[in-house]
Amino acid sequence: MNSEVDAFLERAKNWKSEMTYLRKIALDCGLTEELKWRQPCYTYNGKNIIIIGAFKEFCVYSFFKGALLQDKGKLLAKQGENVQSARVLQITSVDQIKELEQTIKEYTFEAIEVEKAGLQVEKKTLDDYDVPTELTEKMNEDANFKSAFENLTPGRRKAYILHFSGAKQSATRVNRIEKYTPRILKGKGINDCVCGHSKRMPNCDGSHKKFE
Repeated sequence: MNSEVDAFLERAKNWKSEMTYLRKIALDCGLTEELKWRQPCYTYNGKNIIIIGAFKEFCVYSFFKGALLQDKGKLLAKQGENVQSARVLQITSVDQIKELEQTIKEYTFEAIEVEKAGLQVEKKTLDDYDVPTELTEKMNEDANFKSAFENLTPGRRKAYILHFSGAKQSATRVNRIEKYTPRILKGKGINDCVCGHSKRMPNCDGSHKKFE
């Protein structure tokens, strides 16, 4: 057991009993316990296998390479439409964990075997995403914008492309592009905070407001 995870669970306001039970399952499977991204994370030979987290309506037992699991019980879900690798088991009660304990362990051992075999999820690259016409037009019209957008990290460019493409109407896509143009010109991503980095990073607690 990792003392940082002890402290995490002690502070937990929601799903404390459920996460404590899930912790025991992960440890029973022989994984090493660490605290990463402010969450209990379970590794095998330094490779991430499982991460446990709490949300408002449920807590999750998340497999980093869940897309490669057989998921015979059809229990795993994507936590977001554009997630490519991770899959989560959503938990809402201790009784649910008790009922699924053996299955969760089987899934965990399978995830360990996936890592041992060195299997990788074939992920989409930035070139696999369709750039909305409105964004292309903006770059053609504004050389500074084009340069700033192309100088963003691939992850930041992808986030913007997905956000802009998510609008069904062309006018809405244009509005979104105009809204985020000042941020793009300053080299900031869609999720960046005033502190200068993404709120998803472990050294940002997400308490900052987004970059303005």
